[in-house]
Amino acid sequence: MSEYASVVTHGPATKIEERRERAVLVGVDRPGVSWPLPSSLAELERLVDTAGADVVATTTQKLDAPNPRTFVGSGKAEEIAQLARANAADLVVFDDELTPSQQSNLEKVVGKEVKVIDRTALILDIFALHATSKEGRLQVRLAQSQYLLPRLRGMWAHLASNRMGGGVGSRFGEGESQLEVDRRMVRKRITSIKRELAHLADVRSLQRESRYASGMFKVALAGYTNAGKSSLLNRLTDADVLSYDQLFATLDSTTRKFELPEGREITITDTVGFIQKLPTTLIEAFKSTLDEITGADLVLHVVDASSDEREGQIAAVEEVLGQIGAQDIARVEVFNKCDLLDSEQLEALKARHAQAVLVSAATGAGIENLVARIARVASARDAHLDVLIPYHRGDLVSLAHERCHIVSEGHEESGTHIVMLAPPSYAGLFRPFAVEG
Repeated sequence: MSEYASVVTHGPATKIEERRERAVLVGVDRPGVSWPLPSSLAELERLVDTAGADVVATTTQKLDAPNPRTFVGSGKAEEIAQLARANAADLVVFDDELTPSQQSNLEKVVGKEVKVIDRTALILDIFALHATSKEGRLQVRLAQSQYLLPRLRGMWAHLASNRMGGGVGSRFGEGESQLEVDRRMVRKRITSIKRELAHLADVRSLQRESRYASGMFKVALAGYTNAGKSSLLNRLTDADVLSYDQLFATLDSTTRKFELPEGREITITDTVGFIQKLPTTLIEAFKSTLDEITGADLVLHVVDASSDEREGQIAAVEEVLGQIGAQDIARVEVFNKCDLLDSEQLEALKARHAQAVLVSAATGAGIENLVARIARVASARDAHLDVLIPYHRGDLVSLAHERCHIVSEGHEESGTHIVMLAPPSYAGLFRPFAVEG
């Protein structure tokens, strides 16, 4: 096992240890929670597996409200400790976010040899595992530092007892022997990371502005993690983006050009996946990436049609889209993985979501319908123009073919006669050549 290292001085590690740890899951059933506890715990188990551990036991408790000291009741806390010992567990994972004091109190009950982490720490751990670009690693490091700050004393106690020797919940860095590091240094590190991210955000903003200035119609893929956004981008644009059947397989946004059948070029951007109970620190840290969604003309909300919890996943994505201010952008629901449904399930899905597009990125089924829907939305705001462009303005004819939908085209003595649908950003360039009457 490698030595525990601090995010304060090093980047997050990206390698799963060879020895898979053993985890005990803890869930609390509370009234008024829309997501069923069994489904939430099943997702937590997938998260634990993605992080590199095996679930050896699961326990739940029904409570009206979390216990302020230990989140669960004191008796249940003792039961969790016994369950961890009986199964030789390395860590206990709670399905909800723990306060620093709750985590500290639970650690005293469970014992030094077992780590206690919450869902937020687990998600941050997975993000650290999958971040590859400089911006992605900085974004994860910022979210981790913000999470660590109020827990600094408890996390540093792990160092003294040599309990954070690696594994799930430990990928906050690559090695830290300076126990005297304090909150002031962590705050300084947070400020430094924010400064670096601001610079990278400026670069990304310039790239976005150049795309915006081009007048291209912009499409963003958003959706629950593992809904198949990257696979869909690959199917549409041959982008060759990494796509695994794994939660949060890709974190960095990818933009590719795509030519609609009418000849118009648009851009399609793949973005980071969402999840229920997504940590607010991650939303803040990934702001520049999520800006790809808020700056789009159309959001394709990609849904895993084969998931038993698709309605809950839809609600979770809608909630995050609202948090980032993207609720008013034109949206099309795209149900992916429809090849995994039988005919009866497909009919039920069509009846419930009549306006949605049903596709399979794996087989290509329904892709033509999706492209047609994108084309309809892209041309909805277009101006219908009948223009006669002089032959010496061949640049405008080329622009019309690249950015507009050509209805008809002919050649006359004084120029090229084109009837077309032009996006608002280009209509002004062609109006001076409109045919009178």
